[in-house]
Amino acid sequence: MRIYNLSKTNSILNRFVAELRDVKVQGNRMRFRHNIERIGEIMAYEISKTMDYSTKKVQTPLGIADVNTTDDKVIVATVFRAGLPLQTGFLNYFDQADCAFVSAYRYYKDKGNHEIDVRIEYIAAPDLSEHTLLLVDPMLATGESMELAWKAFLTKGTPKRLHFACVIASEEGVKHLEKLFPGDKATLWCAAIDPILNEHKYIVPGLGDAGDLAFGNKL
Repeated sequence: MRIYNLSKTNSILNRFVAELRDVKVQGNRMRFRHNIERIGEIMAYEISKTMDYSTKKVQTPLGIADVNTTDDKVIVATVFRAGLPLQTGFLNYFDQADCAFVSAYRYYKDKGNHEIDVRIEYIAAPDLSEHTLLLVDPMLATGESMELAWKAFLTKGTPKRLHFACVIASEEGVKHLEKLFPGDKATLWCAAIDPILNEHKYIVPGLGDAGDLAFGNKL
C-alpha cells in the first residue's frame, strides 16, 4: 500500500488539522465541519494528480483550446455519519462523481469498554466496476471499520483503483490496512498519523469523536 502523510509537507492543511484538534476551537460545530471539508478538498486535489488524463478540445468564444482533463470515473464513498463533511469536500472538487454510503458503527463487547466490534447495517452504492473508488472517513483508529466498509462495497463490484482517505490515522490502523492491501493495490492518504490508541481504542492525541463534534452527541 502506498501511504501519503500530508502533514510531512508544510501547507495550509496543517492549520485546518490544528483547529480540528484544538479544544478552544473545535466546539464551534460549523467550523469543525468546514475544516474537515477543506481537508477533503486538499486531498481531492492531491489524489487528482494520480489519475489518468487525456487532451480534450474545448470551444471558446475565440477558438479551440486543448485541455488535459481526467478520464477516471470517480465514486466518492463514505461511512455514516462522521464521514459526511469529508465526502462533501471531495465532492466540491470531484463534482461529477457518483456517491456511495455505508453505515458502520463500533460497539463495546465488555462492560469496561475495552473490547470493540464493528457492525454494518446499511449500504447504498452504484456499480463500482471500472471506477476509481475514494473511500473517505475522518478517523482511522483500528482500521476495522474501514475494512468492513470496503468489504461491504465489494458486493457492488470491484473498482479499478482504490484510494482511502482520512483526516487522522493511528499507526495501528495504518498497519492494519497495509496487511490487507500489500503492494500497490491501494493508496492511503492521511492529514496526520498519530502514535497510539488508548484503552477505549480512540486515537491519541487525536481530536475526540469526530461524529459528535460535527453533529452533536449521540445516546
